[in-house]
Amino acid sequence: MSDNIPFEIQVEIIKRLPLKSLVQFRTVSKTWKSMIDDADFITHYSGQKEHLVVGFLDSVDMLKYVSFVDDDSFPVHKVSPPIPLIDYIDVTIGSSHGLLCLCGYDLNGRGKAVLWNPSIRKAFALDVPNVVYAKTYGSVLGFGVCRETTDPKIVKITYIDEWRDMESISCIPYQVEVFTLSAGVWRLPYGNLPRRTITFNQLQEGVGVAVNGILYWPATDRITADGKFRSMIVSFDMTSEEFREIYLPDILAHEHVDFLTLHNQKESLIVLQSMTSVWIMKDGLPKSFTKLFSIDSSSSYFVRGFKKTDAPVVQSESSNDGGPRITVAVYEHDTKRVSDLGINEVSCVLFVCTYIESLLLLDQPSSMLFDAGN
Repeated sequence: MSDNIPFEIQVEIIKRLPLKSLVQFRTVSKTWKSMIDDADFITHYSGQKEHLVVGFLDSVDMLKYVSFVDDDSFPVHKVSPPIPLIDYIDVTIGSSHGLLCLCGYDLNGRGKAVLWNPSIRKAFALDVPNVVYAKTYGSVLGFGVCRETTDPKIVKITYIDEWRDMESISCIPYQVEVFTLSAGVWRLPYGNLPRRTITFNQLQEGVGVAVNGILYWPATDRITADGKFRSMIVSFDMTSEEFREIYLPDILAHEHVDFLTLHNQKESLIVLQSMTSVWIMKDGLPKSFTKLFSIDSSSSYFVRGFKKTDAPVVQSESSNDGGPRITVAVYEHDTKRVSDLGINEVSCVLFVCTYIESLLLLDQPSSMLFDAGN
């Protein structure tokens, strides 16, 4: 770039470049590398490409991810990014600001998490203490990026899982803990805690979903000991670190929490009812839940996520001579057209999300679990 162009103009030009070019330009000069590696530049850079990611187990139960460029070329441009390895990945917690968060265990059974930026092929590993799936307690996790500070956060909630233990247990050690990448440690949140009568869904579909700086979990308000319940949503503001309770329309509140899953679609909260009916909370208002559409349950299609065009990504199961076959496809609910994504030999679909390319984690030290971007 010509020395005659003012540095401020160079910065504005570079901000508009594709991410792949930015990573390459870091090797051009020390000035450009310093500019691109600057924390403020990394925070405010937003890539031009949006990706759709599908995580699944193949026919021999190996974890795989396929990333599609979600533009007019979809689904032609796809890659299978190398996964940052921990000994056992249990679940993808979520995506936010171009990062994915994976959670699992090491060989000694200790909880681990990985913050992963597949665009620059860089990841950061950390311990997740006190994750319990015992009879008395349960744990759920959520991941997002604070809208004010662009600081990645992981939130862990430990709760009483059995109603009969409610009166005998006076408190829950480490009921809520928050990890922020900038501090690098787990701590207590600044705000309030969820009520003790609230329980969460430990299934992978019950992990928190980040929407516009707020985490949401499907939950249950245990009203009485005789089994009555009301499904609801618990939210956590990643700026104020305050919890809130969001009550659902009766048709959703009376659905068991195991059959409610949450998604982020264009920074709006989506609730899937039995993975066939799609509801949206408009404008962030808890009383504004509206049903968008339903897929006929007899069609055997189940919604797992959405393209940026709002078309649902579905899975279906069929049988052939070789046994059950799971298909991943895009379903146009208006025309009923189904387009196979060509993901073969799938035994289980684990996760579907979208992300926009970002530079987050670029300024993290190179002594990471997985660092192939430099």
